[in-house]
Amino acid sequence: MKVHILYPFVNGPWGGANQFLKALRESFIRQGVYEEDAYCADLLLFNSSPLALYDLLQKIYKIKKKYPNMVIVSRMDGPVFLIRGNDLAVDKALYHFSNAATDGTIFQSQWSKEKNYLQGMCKKPFESVIINAPNASVFNQNNKKPFHCNQKIRLIATSWSSNYKKGFTTYEWLDKNLNFSRYEMIFIGNSPIKFKNIRHIQPLDTDKLAIELKKSDIFITASQKDPCSNSLIEALHCGLPAIVLNDGGHPELLGKGGEAFTHVEEVPILLDKVVDSYLDYQGNIQVPSMEKIGEVYYRFLEGVFLKSRKSNCIPKKFNWFSYLKIKKMLVWWRGSQYLIKLKKRIWLF
Repeated sequence: MKVHILYPFVNGPWGGANQFLKALRESFIRQGVYEEDAYCADLLLFNSSPLALYDLLQKIYKIKKKYPNMVIVSRMDGPVFLIRGNDLAVDKALYHFSNAATDGTIFQSQWSKEKNYLQGMCKKPFESVIINAPNASVFNQNNKKPFHCNQKIRLIATSWSSNYKKGFTTYEWLDKNLNFSRYEMIFIGNSPIKFKNIRHIQPLDTDKLAIELKKSDIFITASQKDPCSNSLIEALHCGLPAIVLNDGGHPELLGKGGEAFTHVEEVPILLDKVVDSYLDYQGNIQVPSMEKIGEVYYRFLEGVFLKSRKSNCIPKKFNWFSYLKIKKMLVWWRGSQYLIKLKKRIWLF
């Protein structure tokens, strides 16, 4: 069985889905199960994000029209509404697409699965929870800086998105209140705020980002409603214990490899706790490799494909009426996004 990943890949530094799916594609290529041409694949893995659905909806409809028995499995994110604080309409469009066109669902965390159900997503006969993993040739513990508690402790946070929900209220508090005689902190990515004490580095490609992670001691993430943080996973694979907001999929990923906080005032106390038992926390990090995740993905996809060949599990028929309904929902969503941006520009002017 050959798989094609339906996703508008971007080279260079970009969002977490882009980085994970590139690594997954490379894993499928190494397994000899990847097909570059979507029309020639046996199964399509679609990343259910708003922009991907907007960009690829017509292509998916054309493929299903030509090959009605093409199997489609969606990799579900979100819910978008919880992550962004708006865009409830786009969740509804994603759910409608899931009901109309897909035959199975992969959730990135148990938290994401439960929240999508609460948001109104219908259950599928074929579902699985599979977390993400990074490119193992880049994000690993090779050349990781040894930890020394008698030196200044280096903290690091990263985010491609500049959305305030990515933790910037916490990072702003740390910028004002962290003991910078004991700690130093860098932030890599796009930020909506200007730091005074935290050193801000613009987004880096994966190789340079991994170098900065390996030069650091503790990772911090305060992103809210994050289903499966790629930045946290990358840090854990580089051997960094983490301090995470007790929200979204963070606790599932972290396990005993760090500590979780509810209020920002807890962070300095938890930092001291991790520093005092650093090697224990580091030894408790347990994250599956990209090869393992790639194998788990393929086994699930193959199972859906084989079951779809049975008479009682025929693949969904993506009809014209469903296509038009989803298209209308997405056009309305894009229009609303444009108006929001326009209002912001007018207000700033």
